[in-house]
Amino acid sequence: MAEHDVSASTQDLKFPDWQREYQAALLEVDPQKLPERVKAAEVAIFRRQQALANSSDGRVERQAMGDALHAIRVIQTPGQ
Repeated sequence: MAEHDVSASTQDLKFPDWQREYQAALLEVDPQKLPERVKAAEVAIFRRQQALANSSDGRVERQAMGDALHAIRVIQTPGQ
């Protein structure tokens, strides 16, 4: 998938700080590239979690990140 395709499809993301990488992992069809996409998504989510750590805001985003991490685990599971 070309970078342009990912960028064009993610312009309206609610949480672009991490959702671009997350979406790229979900859309990756090459099993050889999947681990690097997953790692990039996990790093982006972790960084965003750290940024929100001392904030009382972000409940919805924290829930979305938890859901995203769960989905990443599912796509990494063989046979899924």
